[in-house]
Amino acid sequence: MINSIAATPRSDGFLDREGLIPVAVAEVEPRVLRDYDEATAELLALRGRLGAEAESALRRDYLEEMIDSLLALVTTFAEQEISFADRVRRQIRVDTQLVGDDVLDGYRAIIRAKLDEMGFAGGALADDLARWEEQVRVPVDAVLETMRALTLEARERVTATMYPMADQWMEPVGVSAVPFSAYCDYPARKVLMNLDFPYTRFALKHLATHEVFPGHLVHLALRERYVAEGLMPLDAAQVVTSSASSALFEGIADNGMFFLDWIEGPEDELGVALQRLRGALRCNAAWMMHSQGKTLDEIVPVIAEGGFQDPVTARSRLAFLGHNLRAPFVYAYWCGDVAVHEVWKTVPKERRAEFWDYLYGNMHTPKTLAAHWK
Repeated sequence: MINSIAATPRSDGFLDREGLIPVAVAEVEPRVLRDYDEATAELLALRGRLGAEAESALRRDYLEEMIDSLLALVTTFAEQEISFADRVRRQIRVDTQLVGDDVLDGYRAIIRAKLDEMGFAGGALADDLARWEEQVRVPVDAVLETMRALTLEARERVTATMYPMADQWMEPVGVSAVPFSAYCDYPARKVLMNLDFPYTRFALKHLATHEVFPGHLVHLALRERYVAEGLMPLDAAQVVTSSASSALFEGIADNGMFFLDWIEGPEDELGVALQRLRGALRCNAAWMMHSQGKTLDEIVPVIAEGGFQDPVTARSRLAFLGHNLRAPFVYAYWCGDVAVHEVWKTVPKERRAEFWDYLYGNMHTPKTLAAHWK
């Protein structure tokens, strides 16, 4: 990587330390490049060789998209002109800009139906949802133990149905004043849990599957093993922020409960819809800030009302939107969830193991996942 990337202005100390490559599961000797012009020339030269050198059509198509996403990152780091729309399209490889009311209202209709099913009816949707969330909220002093128990169950389910992971673990650790709800610290094998945020049992179940089993821990452990065994190329050993692989990295994690057949009735069905609603609204918040030029003070009330959150919580969950490297990354969550789920819905039960090998054992973008899974 180019040394000057490290000096690119950001806006949050924790995310600055994370950098462009937050996780590397193999030793990679970096090439020192003179400047951004040399980086661009090298990427263009690599793109020119893909037709002759790529081992498969999937590999060729993935690298084409990854190279273009890196070219967009170089343009950003060099402080050259590039619109936010182009950054989202080229870096995250999705066409979404604003998620429409038809989609948002669809999530709200599911939330309404599930609240009614559980007996939280008779009031406005926001009020009934608040009553449900208050009733199922996990006390702050029980968050880590609840997360630990759910992670243990998730590991059992993964080992029974997907991959043998009984020797893997990631310990929940409480933190505060950080720009995330939870964070997979793979090298330290810890899940950093932001105890400033409120959590329902569903939210912790989602985090156990997203961050650990069968999400990031499983994904990274497999990539580490496959690279070491020569089954995946060396670039699979690196997680690159705001790049072509980001949406699939997050989408695999967000579909963890579905992979494990762990949607257990109306509470979980409501939780999935609420998670997706708030994820879609965070995409809209990023668009409002970076494309429409709106301030956080203007954005927070809209997102809080639309996602049934109090303004303080909504603001805290939007804190990283101003971070230069991370600005388009918020799209990786909702768009990645949708991209993986749309393909997952087509996979018959008898082909699940085959699909997981394809999904975890190759580098993908939303487009290559859909195009190359048969």
